[in-house]
Amino acid sequence: MPNRRFLLLLLAAASLLSLTLILFSGSRQSDNTHTYSLTPIHPISVQDSTLKGDAIMGKLGNETLKAELGRAAWKLFHTTMARFPDTPTADESTALFSYVHLFARLYPWYVFAIDVIFAPAGGKGHFRQILNKYPPQVASRSAAAAWGCHVHNEVNKSLGKAVFDCSNIGDFYDCGCAEEEGGGGKIAVKDGFRRGSEGLKLTLEKEGLTRGG
Repeated sequence: MPNRRFLLLLLAAASLLSLTLILFSGSRQSDNTHTYSLTPIHPISVQDSTLKGDAIMGKLGNETLKAELGRAAWKLFHTTMARFPDTPTADESTALFSYVHLFARLYPWYVFAIDVIFAPAGGKGHFRQILNKYPPQVASRSAAAAWGCHVHNEVNKSLGKAVFDCSNIGDFYDCGCAEEEGGGGKIAVKDGFRRGSEGLKLTLEKEGLTRGG
């Protein structure tokens, strides 16, 4: 009789332990699935309002950090243009177009994304105005690189800084391309410009229309 009671207690304890382990394991698995899900939490659908909405980040007061971020961001920006395919697919062009607009929205401080620095009358405006007036050129690597240099110069002008000779942008921002990729690490952007009486001008397109820089 005592042996039978002992066996029943042992069996009950084992059952309780097994149930506890199963419940704990299920809870951990559920937590991991929620935290590290391999499927997107949100549907992948980028609306025009998402691309062209207001800046998300707040103001950044650390001037040293601002300068460091600015230099790094411009390097990333221009290197991205330099690495863009020469003959992109429609999907790749859409991706770069979206990236530029989201870059403006998600830039780590408010001033660059919203308070920039360009208005036809010389007053302060919004970086969105730059993108609206000079929409991203995504038809080729050359067009993208030339456009990137042009809008950078618009920012420089508004800050009273010297403008960059965009015909040399390929020498300044090496794309790092391997020889087998072609181009020898350089980008040729001169085709993205046209000569005029005022020097190099960028030909930009917006909604099917061509407008000069």
